[in-house]
Amino acid sequence: MQHALDLACLGTGSVEPNPAVGSVIVDENLQLIGEGYHQQYGGPHAEIHALSMAGTRAKGATIYVTLEPCCHQGKTGPCSQAIIQAGVKKAVIAMRDPAPHVDGGGIAELQQAGIEVELGLLESAAQKLVRPFVKRVSTGLPWVHAKWAMTLDGKIATRTGHSQWISNEHSRELVHQLRGRMDAIMVGQQTAVKDDPLLTARPAGRRTPARIVVDSQAALSCQSKLVQSIEDAPVIVIAHESAPSDNIKQLEQAGVEVLLFSNSTPQTAQPDLKQCLLELGRKEMTNILIEGGGSLLGSCFDARLIDEVHVFIAPKIVGGKAAITPLAGQGLDTIPQFQNITEYQIRTLESDIYVQGQIEYQA
Repeated sequence: MQHALDLACLGTGSVEPNPAVGSVIVDENLQLIGEGYHQQYGGPHAEIHALSMAGTRAKGATIYVTLEPCCHQGKTGPCSQAIIQAGVKKAVIAMRDPAPHVDGGGIAELQQAGIEVELGLLESAAQKLVRPFVKRVSTGLPWVHAKWAMTLDGKIATRTGHSQWISNEHSRELVHQLRGRMDAIMVGQQTAVKDDPLLTARPAGRRTPARIVVDSQAALSCQSKLVQSIEDAPVIVIAHESAPSDNIKQLEQAGVEVLLFSNSTPQTAQPDLKQCLLELGRKEMTNILIEGGGSLLGSCFDARLIDEVHVFIAPKIVGGKAAITPLAGQGLDTIPQFQNITEYQIRTLESDIYVQGQIEYQA
């Protein structure tokens, strides 16, 4: 099963909105006779690759799968029926698939065909691998990554707004790798104006992420790098429903998709960020990377919308109470009495420190 999980990881970034899945087939002597992973969205699933490699040897064998085999006709046929037709004797499955069109149906079909099913081997590792997929199919929301680079004193820009470059070249290379497996990269209006970013992965990754700007009045300039490079990757502007129609028309004529939302609260004219993310989930976006600025990141944190953080800390100090911090918004009232960044990993990228972890919110 561990080998199947390792194989599954190879599909990350290529298979979304499907989950990454790996499969291994062994004979009665536990000799490997087939293996595979879901390599590309719309292509054969992991089980099909493994069964193809095993051929007739699959009869009477045991198949290991990191996620319950599908039992529906989608872009490919049902894997449960392929396993049955191959004459597999036993199926060891790490976790049940929570998607409504599966959700135990694949397991039931295997059992009804007389195949022994063992469920739960290395389940926690399998769940970790497909958390973004599980979140989207169970809540409608994509998995939200938050990224920022900051100085040792916690600033993402000086009091004048200068921010290039806080992190070093190695950190920026890792950010481009991260971008290359996202469905979309999101920034706020201030970041779009001040930095005029491209928000593309360089070099290109497995995915071509959409570039999203949260811009209440749809005021993004058609001369911006984002709009001027629209042939390279889609651009979406998330605006408030009160945005001027002329602004919307200009952007749409330039090829930008404009999505309109109502207030997040009665006191503001900011689009409701949760509703924005639900719409992106309906577009089958699984992983969203928010790169700033502080207002957008703070609002998402206040709304408990961030799932994972990627923080790059540089050995630099700028000082100043007017210098910009990573998360604005309201913030917490008290220091958490528990560690609210979990499963964290810390790496050094020459002079920079990279911290990655999951956010846990207090009930």
